[in-house]
Amino acid sequence: MSRFPKEEQKSRLARLCAGNAQSLLKALTFCRENRIGSFRINSQILPLKTHPDRGYDICDLPGAEDIIAAFTACGAFSLKHDIRTTFHPDQFIILSSPHPQVVQRSVADLIYQAQVAEWVNADVINIHAGGVYGDKQSALSRLGETIETLPDPVRKRLTLENDDRSYTPQDLSPVCRDLKIPLVYDVHHHRCLPDGLSVAAATEKSLKTWDREPLFHISSPKEGWSGPNPRKHHDYIDILDLPEKWLSMDITVEVEAKAKELAIKKLMADLKHL
Repeated sequence: MSRFPKEEQKSRLARLCAGNAQSLLKALTFCRENRIGSFRINSQILPLKTHPDRGYDICDLPGAEDIIAAFTACGAFSLKHDIRTTFHPDQFIILSSPHPQVVQRSVADLIYQAQVAEWVNADVINIHAGGVYGDKQSALSRLGETIETLPDPVRKRLTLENDDRSYTPQDLSPVCRDLKIPLVYDVHHHRCLPDGLSVAAATEKSLKTWDREPLFHISSPKEGWSGPNPRKHHDYIDILDLPEKWLSMDITVEVEAKAKELAIKKLMADLKHL
């Protein structure tokens, strides 16, 4: 992008943003046609939005009103057809970092995603707690302090997710309770990093943090649970990895599988045989 004059940069970015809005509507249409009730929106849907050198305000792009209208149309479509939309920012969004610049960049990215979330009626911006940095409690304290400073459009959508290396449901439940932040329970991560809670108990703890329909994650290990690295995601979901308790619950389950919609179709078919 830096090879082009400023006005050409804006034109190119405007075309990309408009194209992404059109692609999002196509994805949501696919979800409606295939009875998929949730869609995770790509975090780079406005390319380079918060780049330190090439970042921009959407209103500075040519045709900004049309771009916003296209995203708003996506929101109206998802609302009409009861398709939940969510964001799961990249791993470099770290609110617990001891480095202020990292936190500042992370907050800027969350603000941008909340702006798009307003347009498309997304109710979740899900993040991990970050690293431990040698002192888990201090890191969690920094996380909480930063969350309390977030603007309302971010704060009301923000959720925390347990991960497979640092923070378990047991670690995050008190933080979520105190800050009134929902906990997205990832059962695969929990199985990789157990904390003494059963899947049923962790499910119950997570449920209590939600003031709307809970959102959970499911995935299966690529090489099986006895493989060398169970953290890696499989192309598909093993039906045995889906907690039985979830089957009778009114929740949103995001399928994290490499085969994406093919994995969802297979899981739907497998569920019919239970």
